[in-house]
Amino acid sequence: MLRSRWSPGPAGNAFSSDRPGPDGVGGAEHARGGPLVVSVTDFTSDAYRHLPGIARHGFALRRLWPHLDGAVGMWLWAAPSLRRCGSVSVWTGRRALAGFVRLPEHVAIMDAYRERGAIRSVVLEYDGFDPARIRQDADAWLMPDDHHRGARGAPRRRG
Repeated sequence: MLRSRWSPGPAGNAFSSDRPGPDGVGGAEHARGGPLVVSVTDFTSDAYRHLPGIARHGFALRRLWPHLDGAVGMWLWAAPSLRRCGSVSVWTGRRALAGFVRLPEHVAIMDAYRERGAIRSVVLEYDGFDPARIRQDADAWLMPDDHHRGARGAPRRRG
């Protein structure tokens, strides 16, 4: 699986330390904890030819990231050989995530590709910001084997 670098959002400073950890995310000591929601999305394209356009749109949408209220940060990911791609995004709450989902740019991407594949998503809840745990849980959910998705003590799933 290929992953983009961590893209911090405006709310990210409240959750990360000054010392960067893996992928440029704040280190193990966090400036503050608090409840967070993480959205993990997984899009499987019907055809390889759609992947370049999906990637282009995803990176274009990521450019808005530093200006989105409640955005802590995010990674984009892709498994080109499986025709799959998606994101792992971290939010201060459900209201911030809902605001992103309603953005005209996000709606346009969903409208353009909705009928060109299958999408699934999950919202995970956390008591604090632990980038390594978030990535581990997201990777476990993204695994193709249903028996491993709930493994490793993943937090509650909602929505």
